Amino acid sequence: NDVRMAQFEGNKDIISKYARMARDKGFDGYFAVVSDPVDPLCKAVFLESNTNENRILDFRGIAPNKIIGFGLGVMNARAAFYAEKDDSISNYLNDGQVFGPHGKGLVVANSMNNYDNEKSKYLTEKTVNANLEIRAFGYKPYVAPSLSSGSLSITAAIQGDYFYGSSLMGDIFMGAKIRLTNSGLEVPQYSLHPLLKERLQETYNGLRSII
Repeated sequence: NDVRMAQFEGNKDIISKYARMARDKGFDGYFAVVSDPVDPLCKAVFLESNTNENRILDFRGIAPNKIIGFGLGVMNARAAFYAEKDDSISNYLNDGQVFGPHGKGLVVANSMNNYDNEKSKYLTEKTVNANLEIRAFGYKPYVAPSLSSGSLSITAAIQGDYFYGSSLMGDIFMGAKIRLTNSGLEVPQYSLHPLLKERLQETYNGLRSII
């Protein structure tokens, strides 16, 4: 099992207190989620903030487009690392993207315009298991995630640049390339390859089953 899911209940209890506080104070700014697992915790924030004392959704809390999860940036950085070392998947550097959670369920697309399912699955596997390679040397990789998923992504968000973050898609929060605009969150639109669409649907269903 993904260790991040073992953190869900504990972190959910903690973050829910702040979600209730935001509701009580009428907070209308952006609520950033940086704890694992980012995507389910974003939904937990939305539900807790928008539920009244009778546990009924009244949508009087934080708007869903004001909740952003920061956890996917490091997976893009890892995918780029492997793409730089292998010419067969180097097109990721110019045209690839990552989607989904920061861990199990991650989807790496080697290219959005020339998608190759096998290459994408290979790059996904390398990206997901990258931290295990580092741990094998006796180190816990925390600096890279705090930079690429944390400070660099948050800075990009503030500046209105594209970054990898979790936002509301349908009735779940899911990671993708997004940016903040004057009219809200913007997610780039693509004509998805059928096999990529299938992988994304599987991840979507997996996230839906959590909360």
